[in-house]
Amino acid sequence: MSDANLNQLWARALVEELVRGGVRHAVVCPGSRSSPLALACARMEGVRTWSVIDERSAGFFALGLAKQSRAPVVLVATSGTAGAHFYPAVIEAAMSHVPLVVLTADRPLELQGWGAAQTVPQARFYGEFARLFADVGLPEADDGALVHLRATVARAVAVASRAPRGAVQLNVPFREPLAPTPGSFDAKHLSSLAREGRPGALLTRIVPSARQPDPKVLEEVRARVAATERGVIVCGPRDENDGFAEAIASLAEATGYPVLAEATSQARYGGGPAAVSLYDAMLRHEPFARAHKPELVLRFGGGLTPKGPQAWIDNSGAEIVVFSDEGALFDPVHRASRVVEGSAVVACEALSQGLSRGLGPWARSFLWAEQWTRAALESAFSEDSSLTEMRIAHDVVAAMPDGANLFVSSSMPIRDVDAFAPSMGRGLRMLANRGANGIDGIVSSALGVAAASGRPTVLLTGDLALLHDVGGLLTARRSGVPLTVVVVNNDGGGIFSFLPIAQAEGVKSHYEPLWGTPHGVDLSHAAALYQARFRRPDSPAALRSAVAEGLKGGLHLIEVKVAERERNVDLHRQLFARMAAALGEGPWL
Repeated sequence: MSDANLNQLWARALVEELVRGGVRHAVVCPGSRSSPLALACARMEGVRTWSVIDERSAGFFALGLAKQSRAPVVLVATSGTAGAHFYPAVIEAAMSHVPLVVLTADRPLELQGWGAAQTVPQARFYGEFARLFADVGLPEADDGALVHLRATVARAVAVASRAPRGAVQLNVPFREPLAPTPGSFDAKHLSSLAREGRPGALLTRIVPSARQPDPKVLEEVRARVAATERGVIVCGPRDENDGFAEAIASLAEATGYPVLAEATSQARYGGGPAAVSLYDAMLRHEPFARAHKPELVLRFGGGLTPKGPQAWIDNSGAEIVVFSDEGALFDPVHRASRVVEGSAVVACEALSQGLSRGLGPWARSFLWAEQWTRAALESAFSEDSSLTEMRIAHDVVAAMPDGANLFVSSSMPIRDVDAFAPSMGRGLRMLANRGANGIDGIVSSALGVAAASGRPTVLLTGDLALLHDVGGLLTARRSGVPLTVVVVNNDGGGIFSFLPIAQAEGVKSHYEPLWGTPHGVDLSHAAALYQARFRRPDSPAALRSAVAEGLKGGLHLIEVKVAERERNVDLHRQLFARMAAALGEGPWL
């Protein structure tokens, strides 16, 4: 590849190292100062370059790409405030351990601090949320400078990719010319190491330390398991696609423990026979919850979505052992006796050695309770065919084919899927942005997952989350990546109706404008603006048909209008009560 000028050589060397470090996707936003980087990405073999107009959408699109692929993705922005719009995605990457490499193009030193257009201080743009920051300096036709650039990029990729994964920022200043116009520089004096690096390999390969859990600690935990029959395995949100479901199924069989599998744990859909989906409703039955207090809890993944089961675990008095892939701590009330870092799959395999308890009466009591609770759920749905928020979550999951992706928005959709969409006997990849639990960038994140996987992908979201990232539909149209978006439209922020603020004295006159936030938007216009096929199903059968049609390809927007927000609270409570009541008076053991 020929380099027209020094800027092109510098940018090419930088992107070359990124690709050698495992980057396969580059998300580029339009801008002038970033032109050398954009062109280098577009010309580089081995990386697919995506053009996204809006930086906030780009940040979450890159997050989705990396979340699915589990490999670092590069983000490119021009100078000024452009890179600031990546901040929410960088925060989510830090909180959910997703590898990103953010390149913020910048003005040269002589333009800083004197009012030059599109120039702001960009050093450490993302504060503590970036795993690493480096300013790579202005391009120089010098061996030492180019080798240092390559080594710095290699280090950045390594930091983004090793535990705890997250975003890194490289600030990349350029002087004119930004276009590939021929320059007067001469590269002949440069060494091949500076010009080309190490073909086929990073200039500096940084080998991370082994992520194996401590064998001695695992043996101590295994001995505790062997001595304890009343234990549970709890799986919270987890993105890895590393055989976790199979490892957990084997661990459950070995220990005789049931698996409380959160929807996005990768252990519910396609999990083993010990997976329990409807634990939220089951544990609302106080006699059952009291009779099933565990003595040992093995925790994997992040924190559970529903508060009730989390409180049941924390207040059980059980010994709690947390297994952390990334060194992240999910123990906000400090009940864990130990945190075991390292591969969760390796930990499961080690704990299973020498144990063969099988799924005895203790585990079967949870599984029987699941059957009764599920029968009550299905009975309620058979008696009432209205499209409630709970029914939408249930039926969207039921409509998904084996091997497909379902991305679920924070707020009510993730709660409804977790509570009312049990395992359907099919393997699904279920993802959500549960690091910071925000509703920003949801459409773009789901689109990134679809782009990286190449598999049928559905997004289940609320109306406010869609409107918050409606520009993600533009990214979908421009990229041509198929995506089916199912929008639960209750004309506002439905989750706030479940919170004390909705009933607080003296707040009623302020509730709707400040929390309910009705918008009155006709979402068919959004579909028309971005050339998405639009449907508004009015029955469960029509919803399932719309999802099935959407999964055939293209961009689809499916809007489901639901009951007013206050009535939705009562419907949730009634269904939970019916499901819990199905457990009767026992005995369950």
